[in-house]
Amino acid sequence: MSRRPLIEEALKRVNNRYELVHAAAKLAKLLYETGAESYITEEGIPLKKTVIAIDEIAKGKAIIIRKKD
Repeated sequence: MSRRPLIEEALKRVNNRYELVHAAAKLAKLLYETGAESYITEEGIPLKKTVIAIDEIAKGKAIIIRKKD
């Protein structure tokens, strides 16, 4: 995992920035609640759950379910 999330890559998987923020916040909350393992960078710094969430969206590991109007 890169040190910084790939925001531009994540934006390709959502309709707009608002949707990215909303999806990343929900995923980060889920990661905290489930006690998901934190990733450590090469420098030994743990990444925040929000960074992990955006990275998973960018890589296509997270599925975004949209409500129909």
